[in-house]
Amino acid sequence: MNEERKKAMKILKTARGQVDSVITMIEDDRYCIDIANQILAVNGLLKRANLEILKQHINHCVKEAFEEDAGEEKVDEVIKVIGRLIDTK
Repeated sequence: MNEERKKAMKILKTARGQVDSVITMIEDDRYCIDIANQILAVNGLLKRANLEILKQHINHCVKEAFEEDAGEEKVDEVIKVIGRLIDTK
């Protein structure tokens, strides 16, 4: 597993712990704003993990595709994911 994937895994495991915490907060009838803030924190972690995976894809898969003269399709894939990440229609 390369460095980007290791970083993504660490971030995702942290997010999983925070999701469990959010569930507990809801079960414990905690203050809604506190719950909402925790959900925002989880969203931030998921975005960071996604960026690490995209970085890995660009550094490895896209790079290899360009070396084989097939990079355009890989770039289009990345652009589509980035568009969804920044929530464009």
